[in-house]
Amino acid sequence: MIGALVIFYAGLTAAGYMIMAADKRKAERGQWRISERTLWLVSFAGGAWGSLLGMYKVRHKTKHPGFKYGMPLLAAGHAVLAIYLAGVLY
Repeated sequence: MIGALVIFYAGLTAAGYMIMAADKRKAERGQWRISERTLWLVSFAGGAWGSLLGMYKVRHKTKHPGFKYGMPLLAAGHAVLAIYLAGVLY
């Protein structure tokens, strides 16, 4: 069960990073963007660490207060949840 939890979080972390980087590329090229709703949905689902890493690695959404303060809080919440679930499942 722990393996499934790790795979779940790893997949969503990768997805969070990839959509943050993709949205940055689209913004630079003036293309149709990925909605903030989608960025938050992937983050809430478990990709907050990837989204946070993507934000600072590609410098995207770092000036938006909702992302600047909300994403680290969400990532911390997911860390606590993952630790709790690992303890319960182990």
